[in-house]
Amino acid sequence: MSTTKDKWVLITGASSGFGEEFAKQYAELGHPLVLVARRLERLQTLATFLQHTYGIEVLVEQVDLSDTDAIAKLHESLKARDIPIDILINNAGHGLQGPFLDAKLNDAMAMIQLDIASLTAMTHLFGQDMRQRKRGKILQVASMLAYQGVVNFAVYSAAKAYVLRFGEALHREFKKDAVTVTTLCPGLANTEFASAAKQKITFGLRLMMMQPAPVVRAGIRGLQAGRISVVPGVVNKLNVVFMWATPRWLHQAVFSRVMND
Repeated sequence: MSTTKDKWVLITGASSGFGEEFAKQYAELGHPLVLVARRLERLQTLATFLQHTYGIEVLVEQVDLSDTDAIAKLHESLKARDIPIDILINNAGHGLQGPFLDAKLNDAMAMIQLDIASLTAMTHLFGQDMRQRKRGKILQVASMLAYQGVVNFAVYSAAKAYVLRFGEALHREFKKDAVTVTTLCPGLANTEFASAAKQKITFGLRLMMMQPAPVVRAGIRGLQAGRISVVPGVVNKLNVVFMWATPRWLHQAVFSRVMND
């Protein structure tokens, strides 16, 4: 029988925000961790804290996840060290607010590479291992914006729509192999994402902002329960109901104003 201490959790984008919080909550549960991001110093600081606080094993991997060759090397390196990943948290992502035509093309393409291509590569490589072992869990971190296109978030909302639909399809496709796929769709949270994305924090967004801990807790519980998707927070759940119950022209107009005015 495998125990929590035998079940490795790999978390991408682990140096801050949701990724850091996932690391803390899984460490508290006793899981050994593989923390992946570009910012090595922040990863090392987090790893030291988690090791001293929870007495778990933590591996730090500095990887540019926008490079699919680097992802393949990470996968091969972990296999060579006999570190099976039982839980994959595909958290790394990048957003940018602003008119599509005013942004640099390279910025838009970098967003697509990280939010779509890299997540797909991680899921394919580690998903194959899980299928072979007949066990595993994958959490795809999308966004509330996955449910609609939003003015000044055209590429990001489209990328997260891919993540949501990709996760929904794989939830059913992987089930026969005893692999769970759940998609987490958070709204705005108090992380570094907004500043990195140059996002304007409107009054409406401030009312809906959540702290990272309950968002991550909802994601972990949903993954453990085998749910197809999770929308954390009462207000966010009501927003999804509003989108389901109203014409597209109406809810897109409302949320474009909330996000930008």
